[in-house]
Amino acid sequence: MEEAPSVSPAHTSQDVLEMLSRHPHLAGLPVVENGRPAGLINRNLFMDEMAKPFRRDLFARKSCIAFMDKAPLIVPESLGVQELSFLALEQGGKTLKDGFIVTDDAGVYRGIGTGEALMRAVSHLQAEKNRQVMESINYAGIIQKSFLKASREALSETLRDHFLLWEPRDHVGGDCYLCRPFEDGVFMALMDCTGHGVPGAFMTLIMTAFLDHVLTASLRRDPAQVLSLVNRKVKTALGQQGGRLRQPDSSEQSDDGMDAALLWLERGGKKLVYAGARMPLFLLGAGEAEPVMLEGGRLGVGYVDTPMDCVWANQEVVVEAGMGIYLSTDGLTDQIGGPRQIAFGKKRFTAFLQAHREFPMMIQQARLKEAFQIYQGDQKRRDDVSVLGFRV
Repeated sequence: MEEAPSVSPAHTSQDVLEMLSRHPHLAGLPVVENGRPAGLINRNLFMDEMAKPFRRDLFARKSCIAFMDKAPLIVPESLGVQELSFLALEQGGKTLKDGFIVTDDAGVYRGIGTGEALMRAVSHLQAEKNRQVMESINYAGIIQKSFLKASREALSETLRDHFLLWEPRDHVGGDCYLCRPFEDGVFMALMDCTGHGVPGAFMTLIMTAFLDHVLTASLRRDPAQVLSLVNRKVKTALGQQGGRLRQPDSSEQSDDGMDAALLWLERGGKKLVYAGARMPLFLLGAGEAEPVMLEGGRLGVGYVDTPMDCVWANQEVVVEAGMGIYLSTDGLTDQIGGPRQIAFGKKRFTAFLQAHREFPMMIQQARLKEAFQIYQGDQKRRDDVSVLGFRV
């Protein structure tokens, strides 16, 4: 729990704007009446609503309860972390993203908690005993799938012809994805976080929470800036500053981060903006003989060797009707297999795309999965595998 200021139903939306301006790192603002919590105002949702035409004229002087979540998770401070995590799971991704309110045992407001802090606390508990870690694997899988469910549904609603191949190496993994629709387009991301299994899964929760926190309506068209902001948050939160690890053998050291590709696709599919951190974008135009690969930046997000002020670049693509667009984590291209026991590689992947360009995306997914499994053969799966493809 962390102490945080609050507002009451008597405060206006203008008061909330001023409060959030004074506390830029506050993700949520509790609404408290007579000492007891009544709701929670999510910063991103509130700012997006107030940015719409005429919203300030209509709501600036009205009670702030117009924009509050009337049913946030409210827990007593004496509740155990494990019980709290189950309650958060029951509410799906909302609590992990928005946070929760903490009271004393009498129900009087005390402070707020964040999804990232909860995930860190859970990970420490799971490390205490091997039995707890093993029991947590299935539980972590449920959390991860629940957290990703909204993005998977948004992809289905937004993209008419697409596929998403997501296969963790273990029951849970370090690959994740995000899809957030806006009125004038859709923001998408494919991320490959450090590790796999339970550690990788917790990194995906942290990274996705950071990404969703910085992804405001004003930044949706600027994926490169979003990467830069997430990089700063990760390095600050995990203490990954100052270049190389000073004590490589210390369990206290952290060198975690992610490779990622972020996309902004305008509604109507006429323009695409891409920014990548060690993850390329593959384009296959209807009239092109071969796929084109756009390289992203050479540094990942959040790692010790990535500068705090690292800047990535946006690349704009004029989208043509029928163009195929693909993203893939390196779990696909780095997999060892085949007669020569070498990596699957980008060349083999682009050859597959070219050979199957006329097929619907769902058929491409099935055949890619089959081809990959045949190529892997008896070799052990090296990493999580995720591929996103869609046609505009």
